[in-house]
Amino acid sequence: MSAPSPSPDAATLFDAPRKGRGTMWALEHRFSSSRRETFDDGWGTLEQAAREEVLAPQTQIIEEQVRSILAGNDSPDIGFDLSINPYRGCEHGCIYCYARPTHSYLNLSPGLDFETRIVAKVNAAERLRAAFAHRGYEPLLLNIGSATDAYQPVERRLRITRSLIEVLAEHRHPFSLITKSAGVERDIDLIAPMAADRLAAVYVSITTLDPQLARVLEPRAASPQRRLRTLRALADAGIPVGVSVSPVIPFLNEPELERILEAAREAGATSAFSIVLRLPWEVNPLFQHWLQQHVPERAGRIMARIRDLRGGKDNDSAFGARMTGQGTWAQLLRQRFHKACSRLGLHRQRVELDLTQFRRGGAQAAAMPVQASLFPPT
Repeated sequence: MSAPSPSPDAATLFDAPRKGRGTMWALEHRFSSSRRETFDDGWGTLEQAAREEVLAPQTQIIEEQVRSILAGNDSPDIGFDLSINPYRGCEHGCIYCYARPTHSYLNLSPGLDFETRIVAKVNAAERLRAAFAHRGYEPLLLNIGSATDAYQPVERRLRITRSLIEVLAEHRHPFSLITKSAGVERDIDLIAPMAADRLAAVYVSITTLDPQLARVLEPRAASPQRRLRTLRALADAGIPVGVSVSPVIPFLNEPELERILEAAREAGATSAFSIVLRLPWEVNPLFQHWLQQHVPERAGRIMARIRDLRGGKDNDSAFGARMTGQGTWAQLLRQRFHKACSRLGLHRQRVELDLTQFRRGGAQAAAMPVQASLFPPT
């Protein structure tokens, strides 16, 4: 998808960054049947629209009853078979987030709406328990938070993610979890006993160590130093913990690659993985607009290198290339990552979890006495 250039009138509504938001652009999604354009009618229309846009960043929580909570994965690039995302949309506001286009399916903007209209799947634990009870279910590698972070600010009140982990613990079902939030520390009491039995691992995403860059790149996520403390807390609790240095953005956070890995290793990480920047669908114009807002002097250079990675295109969704890129620069980046991991003793494979401990009936079934056979053994 090519990056559309906003009209001069529209630009007045989202050009000014707002503290705590990745974008103020309520970008229309690719399924929109109509296009809106502001105009000056002589009655202060533009000024009124700008004032309304200032008020727009208030977060709304939309509670939803879902029919199912497990999503299958058919991509060979991803190391798990099933995923659970307790929320849709993400208050972290990371401008690069590849999940932004999913808001289009809700008829919402992948821009501002993605950060401010958060869907909470309030019956997630109930649906997970029902899935595990199904006779045909077989345990598979499962990840929590692959699309949007499972520890949204509202998780403190709704506790959806915690309820899911309780169901996983009850059924002895292994899982991995990836997050940028320190909120995961609340659930160490549930995760640590499972980790001791090879049933849980956590990955913390650290994109940059520069707090100023983090503040505009991922404005409502925990600070880099706070995430390192979360890594340490998880590791001290005996939980296998890895670091995701993702996405790698050329000439922006890419120079920090080795330093991030070193800091994560010092904090207790034992494994690492990395993904280069992806710009699917509406993420492309949003990211390019962000570059012009925050690093205009490097915007052209960054996009040129991204196109080098993507065969001359802004994005490449092909399996086998979308996570790593292609070409000379992609090879050099992989070599840097592998050498740093080898030097630091960081494994590049994900923690191996044990699928054999799954209990379909959960703890209650395991606690039930076994009925004696009517026939003695011969």
